[in-house]
Amino acid sequence: MKIKLGVFFGGNSVEHEISVITMSQAMASINEEKYEIVPIYITKNGVMYTGDDLLDIYQYRDMEVLLKRSYQVTIVNDGKSIKVVRYPSPLIGKKVLNTIDVAFPIVHGTNVEDGTMAGFFTMLGIPFVGPDIVSSAVGMDKILMKKILKESGIPVVKYKAFYSMEYIKEEENVIKDIEENIDYPMIVKPGNLGSSVGIKKARNKAELQEAIEFAMEFSDRILVEKAVENLQEINCSVIGNIVDSETSVCEEPFFSDEILSYADKYMAGGKSSKNGKLSSGVKGNIGAKSAGKGMAVSNKKLPADISEEKRKEIEKLTKETFKALGCSGVSRVDFLIDKDENKVYVNEINTIPGALSYYLWEASGKTFEKELDELVDIALKRHREKEKLTFSYDQNILAMQGTKTGTKGAK
Repeated sequence: MKIKLGVFFGGNSVEHEISVITMSQAMASINEEKYEIVPIYITKNGVMYTGDDLLDIYQYRDMEVLLKRSYQVTIVNDGKSIKVVRYPSPLIGKKVLNTIDVAFPIVHGTNVEDGTMAGFFTMLGIPFVGPDIVSSAVGMDKILMKKILKESGIPVVKYKAFYSMEYIKEEENVIKDIEENIDYPMIVKPGNLGSSVGIKKARNKAELQEAIEFAMEFSDRILVEKAVENLQEINCSVIGNIVDSETSVCEEPFFSDEILSYADKYMAGGKSSKNGKLSSGVKGNIGAKSAGKGMAVSNKKLPADISEEKRKEIEKLTKETFKALGCSGVSRVDFLIDKDENKVYVNEINTIPGALSYYLWEASGKTFEKELDELVDIALKRHREKEKLTFSYDQNILAMQGTKTGTKGAK
């Protein structure tokens, strides 16, 4: 019997379209003899739909038509199984459209990757691929992530963080604090976004103020970091759990500007498909197979041009970062190498990386189909282990004698 894999994608995120692209590319490589795919598309306003057409990226060029051919649904745990139920419930026709054995979130960004989806699956009691609630939230929150990594002895660049409201009320004090602790140039980022959204470089006070105001358009928490000028960027993927994990080969991305932009990551050309089903263009020039690659479509050197010593150091830090943040599934850790000081810094972790980092694993000898299999296996194993833990008691204290005085006393 096939495993019913509920693939969740989309959501209220600036990376909504990238999620759709990554989903299409991943599903082009899934083992259809082992899994029955149950697509669950989440619109930008949080409405869920299912339907076979949602797996065909061609259809997304006309969203109105696509959604009319799909079914609006909700996900229900009826105590026996996880059901995909039509909503509103129809007077005639099937109400329960399918069931889900394992949830596979292929989502990026805030309101989905930040622990929101993990919390939804945890509440439903369904096995799911990827990090848990806390790891997802911390992995998305660049500020908390850096604090945890620093506390864990993992090297990060100098940084300062603050709330937008602090800046609005005390702009001069915030700027002064930054300038006293970090030398120019600096990198300014929103505190909880990915895909290079809202990021600018500042070389002086005026540019710093401009960059902060730009980042404030995307987040209420701002991160300012020391920019590494003589820089080499290296990325490494990791798959597994905190006890047992392995790393991929390292890549070195190249880009058209000082900061790897959203366009650098996702607007490169390329066409590919699987049986012709998922080869439509997105933005006119992204094939489904290549489009979902994210970092895979940017110019890069694979494997990276680094020494054996640096490679081992990065692999070690990749596993340590994965463990320190309590991650599970597949992640990609991005590094900064200061070539002047010959130092390696962890820049950030992507807990659900673009393309699920499959191109790094293919370069390491692991097919995308094999990677997807492993991710589902990791999810099922974690769920079995979690079922051994105690979260509630069978006794109902409300049914015990003396409830009235007992609850009053408890207050």
